[in-house]
Order: sequence, then structure tokens, then C-alpha cells
Amino acid sequence: RVIAARLYGERQPGGGGCEVLLLRPLAMTQSTGDSVYRWEAMTRPAKKLPAGSVIRFGSAGHEAHVLEEHAEGIRTLEFRLSVPMDAFLEEQGNMPLPPYILARRGEKLSRPEDKTDYQTVYARTPGSVAAPTAGLHFTPALLEECRRMGVEILELTLNVGAGTFKPLNTEKITDYAIHTETYSVSDYTADRVTRAKAEGRRIIAVGTTSVRTLESAAVGGQLIPGENSTDLLIAPGYEWKLVDGLVTNFHLPCSSLLCLVAALTGRKNLLELYATAVQERYRFYSYGDAMMIH
Repeated sequence: RVIAARLYGERQPGGGGCEVLLLRPLAMTQSTGDSVYRWEAMTRPAKKLPAGSVIRFGSAGHEAHVLEEHAEGIRTLEFRLSVPMDAFLEEQGNMPLPPYILARRGEKLSRPEDKTDYQTVYARTPGSVAAPTAGLHFTPALLEECRRMGVEILELTLNVGAGTFKPLNTEKITDYAIHTETYSVSDYTADRVTRAKAEGRRIIAVGTTSVRTLESAAVGGQLIPGENSTDLLIAPGYEWKLVDGLVTNFHLPCSSLLCLVAALTGRKNLLELYATAVQERYRFYSYGDAMMIH
């Protein structure tokens, strides 16, 4: 489930606005009555947020201290709050809508209804900083229709990170350092997927995040339950373990997501697919059209 992970604050000392996009929690402790939370976050303007600087949010004394600097504007932040983190985000956070959606609206901040609209209908556990876009196409009625057709629907959890949308920045795909995301597979889902594979039934993943979870947790044709993290890069030449098909949106050029799709379709088929999409004026991105590859 997508959290209100985008924050706007004021830099200290010196003032000036800044933007923070929370990526993943690192730790939580108690200190003199306050709750202390450490997060990895993407910041802007990063050059004006060196280690040792402070970001102030609102008028209630909420602060985040910059502990460490990392490449590409990533910072380790320590939040010192008098309220729980979820209450702080409810008060100060904005839904991390893609920039093109906000630009279309002519707005900077998200709307209250985005907290429910920018979710899949099956989202449960808070933790993502973006909605898995393929899942936005499904409604309860459509899921029920799939069940009536004999499709077995199983759930897993992957917390989508902002790195999902990061463009490739290396000449060779094998040199690209893909983002790390955390996932969880239940015993029930693991058992049912393993059984379906053994019976020769097709495993169709909804979205590239589901693909990465299934393939990361697969060993010898079996899906292994548990919580873990993945930095699996799937590109042409990848040897598939579990996934037979994919429902996905149309993705940007020069992205790891497009490489994943190419690993299923092959380069020639992929180029034909996207030529058709452009010709037919299909929509790309978060609220775009979807395709099924199988």
C-alpha cells in the first residue's frame, strides 16, 4: 500500500524549501520520550542538504537530521518525532504521485482522495512509495470474474521503491545497479504457486514487481516463503524459474522495466508491440493501458 512518502520542509540553518521522498525505513528507537526513525530518502536540492543539516516540517517541531550523504541525492535521515511515524505522515505527507500527474493538474500537492485512489484494490500493508501500475487496472468485479473463469488469484507483497522508475545509466545492462526492494511471500501463496507449477498450470504475474518477487524467491521450480529483499535484474537472456506470463503497462525507453519485458518477449516482438502502441495511441505510464504477455 502506498504511503504519503513525499514531504516538503525547510532547511536549517539558512532557510529555504526542500523536498524529501522516503524510500525505505532503516530503524526505529526511543530517545527521551520522542520516537526516532531512520529512513533512506531521496532529497532535493541535495547539494544544499549535506550531512549535519536539519530539515524542519510544519510548526509542531518535527525535524529530520541528515546523517549520511549518498550518490544521486540519497540521504540517510533521522526523524525525531513526538508522534508515531504514521501519524506524522498523515499530517505532513503527500502521496508520491508521478510528476506528470501533478503537472497535468497544475498542482504541487496531492489531494486527500489520492490516498485511496492511488492504490490497488488489493493493497494491504503500507510501505510502497509508488503504486504497482499494472494492478491499478483491476477492480473487485474484474478479480471475481477471473475467479469464475477458473483463475486462482494469490497475493504477495513487494514495497515498490522510487528506483523502479530510474532510467538506465550504463552502456551495458549488466553493469546497471538496480534498486533493492523488500518483499514477503506467505506460506499459502508459496504452496499454491509451487503446486500450480508442478501441475503444468501457467503462472501469470500482475506487474513487474510481482515478477521480481516470484523470480527472486524461486528455487528449483518452487516458491520459497518468507521476507527478504531483491536487487534482481531481469534482461534478455534471463532463464525463467516460475513466471510464464505478465500483465504490465507500457514502460519508458531505457528502463529496467522495459528490459524485463524484453526478456519475456524477445527484442523483435517488443519493438513490434511498442510500434503498435504508438500507432494506436495507447497510453503509457501509471494510468495507461496494459498488455498481457504469455
